[in-house]
Amino acid sequence: MSTPEGADTELPRYPGPAAPRTGGAAVVVRGLWKKFGAKEAVSGIDLDVAAGSLAGLVGPNGAGKTTSLSMMTGLLRPDSGQILINGIDVWEDPPAAKAAIGVVPAEARLFDRLSGEELLEYAGRLRGLPAGQTRSRAAQLLDVLDLAGDAKRLVADYSTGMRKKAALGCALIHNPPVLFLDEPLEGVDPVSGDVIRRLLTRFVESGSTVLFSSHVMELVEQVCDHVSIIDKGKIVVTGTIDEVRGGKTLQRAFIDLVGPRATDEEVLSWLGSSSS
Repeated sequence: MSTPEGADTELPRYPGPAAPRTGGAAVVVRGLWKKFGAKEAVSGIDLDVAAGSLAGLVGPNGAGKTTSLSMMTGLLRPDSGQILINGIDVWEDPPAAKAAIGVVPAEARLFDRLSGEELLEYAGRLRGLPAGQTRSRAAQLLDVLDLAGDAKRLVADYSTGMRKKAALGCALIHNPPVLFLDEPLEGVDPVSGDVIRRLLTRFVESGSTVLFSSHVMELVEQVCDHVSIIDKGKIVVTGTIDEVRGGKTLQRAFIDLVGPRATDEEVLSWLGSSSS
């Protein structure tokens, strides 16, 4: 018996390897370097992200998080190094690698003159999904992301949190095995943030993999099972949450590892003084 066009009994993966060929790692990074002029933004990082994990890449502002993710997702060419996504070399076979991932950049540029519903359907069609399946998945995602009531509104009228959720819907509509997010909850209200966290947890529980960058330690500690700390373009430590925090809070471990930039005694000695 044939299945109606709009039905979605299973979410087939977009063409590409269904399982990693890299010893259980969905993302493998080796010797990744990137310089901008004389500045080394990323200095030869190695990183393995286990398949089925929700991993965080954390670091202070300017540490190299966004540059690293941009190279991993094929948006920025590295000076040297290799990135494998489910065994596919990102820079040897960009179309196959990009088909296997979903990406939400820190500042997602969306089509503001489309409605939320049209935006997700457009993303699905760009990914090669049939029209009926695209409509079905878009409706389901809008509902789960708490955007169903605003599906007909223009994206231009969306708040920051709504835009983040819409961008996440676009990244998920083709059901990628690996999802990359850059500061997914930056500027997002607590309610929208909770929706996003629950969806990411559900996504990983299905066997998919998530790598996201953040400088919010509380968020990473709440949702991640693995974390890597990057500072000045280098991975300082990587492991499970418990291994990295070593009996402390992740916030404390992070501060101890990257170190304060200066002590109160060294700078701003004038602050709070009434004398000129």
